[in-house]
Amino acid sequence: MEQVVEYPLEMTEDERYLFDLNGYIIVRGVLNEEEVKECNDAIDRRQSKMIERKDVELRNAVKGTALYGNGPGRKDLGGVLEWGEDSTVFKSILAHPRLVPIFHGILGEGYRMDHLPFVIAQDKGAEGFQLHGGTIDCTSGRYNPHLAYSYHHGMMRSALLGCNVMLTDHNAGDGGFCVVPGSHKSNFKMPKGMVDGDKYQEYIQQPSTKAGDVVLFSEGTVHGAMAWNSDQQRRVCLYRFSPSTNVYGRSYFGHNGGGWPEAMYENLTDAQRCVLEPPYANRLDRPIIQDNGEVKISSRSERKKQHDKDLFGTNYF
Repeated sequence: MEQVVEYPLEMTEDERYLFDLNGYIIVRGVLNEEEVKECNDAIDRRQSKMIERKDVELRNAVKGTALYGNGPGRKDLGGVLEWGEDSTVFKSILAHPRLVPIFHGILGEGYRMDHLPFVIAQDKGAEGFQLHGGTIDCTSGRYNPHLAYSYHHGMMRSALLGCNVMLTDHNAGDGGFCVVPGSHKSNFKMPKGMVDGDKYQEYIQQPSTKAGDVVLFSEGTVHGAMAWNSDQQRRVCLYRFSPSTNVYGRSYFGHNGGGWPEAMYENLTDAQRCVLEPPYANRLDRPIIQDNGEVKISSRSERKKQHDKDLFGTNYF
């Protein structure tokens, strides 16, 4: 008999505190061993399609700095939601019952996928990624509304949320994703040398995670990646989500029919399909994922909608 897993129906007080304190949280065991294996098997079948960042213009760290590694570039693999049955587990992240309450707590109801997700891989010695991001940009010191974290009148929001689905173990000292805890609330740019990991390394943390864990981080939190030290290839699938009216990426209208790539829509649940909606206000007929996983349309009165149609000749203003 299959075990039924019960998940919290809202972001817990512990999760709120830890995210507000650090700018990221680790959600343990979102994917089970079988699901992790399915993801890695799908990636194995497409290893030859990985693109290594060999060109200088594509490198993510400065040669000779602490985050550079010893030579190999990072490898990227796209199309993770376009692989037919091989995409089933990857698609589950869009509206995973363990994650939806946290997405609602950080992004609000009606959250949406903002970027095309992709797999990041690092072989031993491969470069990391220079520290970047920040509500106050860590390099320029300018306010960055497209990434910003805020908390006002009991409402937590991140303009853009990173979602790292860990597909291999990241033990202490292995490298990979790193973060400067609390930097989502910083009011200053970083000291010279810190973005490259050459100074104040004690303030740059590499969380220890297991395959199947998910790391959620505000893009307003300064983050990056350390060079990879393990013999096992590092693998993580990176998604980015935003509130219903926020937008950073533009791929959602850049394909045939004006939506995401057509293959992404195959075999989606209603809840998963909600997350692929373009940016617009919830009250304009946005499908909203409910606590029980069902979908409900958030709408205005029929009379107001008819008035807009009479006035503008379109369904929406």
